[in-house]
Amino acid sequence: MRDWMKLIPEAERRLYEKAGFMGELTPGRRSALIVVDVTMGFCGAEGLSLDEAVAQYSTACGPASWVAMPKIAELIGTFRTADLPIVYSLSDLASGPFTGKATKGKRTGAPAPGFNDFPAAIAPREQDWVLAKTKASAFFQTPLPAYLIKSGVDTLVVCGVSTSGCVRASVVDGFSHGFKTFVVDECCFDRSEFAHAANLFDMNAKYATVISLEQAQRMIAGPARVAAE
Repeated sequence: MRDWMKLIPEAERRLYEKAGFMGELTPGRRSALIVVDVTMGFCGAEGLSLDEAVAQYSTACGPASWVAMPKIAELIGTFRTADLPIVYSLSDLASGPFTGKATKGKRTGAPAPGFNDFPAAIAPREQDWVLAKTKASAFFQTPLPAYLIKSGVDTLVVCGVSTSGCVRASVVDGFSHGFKTFVVDECCFDRSEFAHAANLFDMNAKYATVISLEQAQRMIAGPARVAAE
């Protein structure tokens, strides 16, 4: 049993399965990786406690970010090797004063310097698309669906931060747009272990199949690596 699943009461797991949730999706012909908001503003500097990271950036997730970071880098490397599309999302800081924040939080003023910088271990390359978004979902009023359709993508693999916020919103919208959607559990993180586990459980029940990094690597080596005709 995956570590996050151990936080879900057994009776609730059984009830969801009995009700017909928890079905597994089958990957399609071509996958894209969506790396949701893995910037310094949502991580905080490496080596800081959660309290220290939040003092640096109020949205930071602290140590959980850096536990997930090498695994996210490995997942990105798998997609690079397979020559499959990679999309990175980040906050559209320039539009924020006009569109409002992505959450109802009370943060005021401009984000601290370096907020939108990507950690070196997972930094995008020239061929990757860096997509600015104003709200939680990478799909909300962005051209992401057009890009995915143009690229022949029918399957999404999602990782990033926060599991309970922008990852979940992007997963729900990806599924709603008709994409077969997979979430890699070790490659997602949150400032709350409880919220991380609860949202993985609910996404797995309703909108996606939650898989391990090893499963994702096997999947990309298999049918979902086939180029669109």
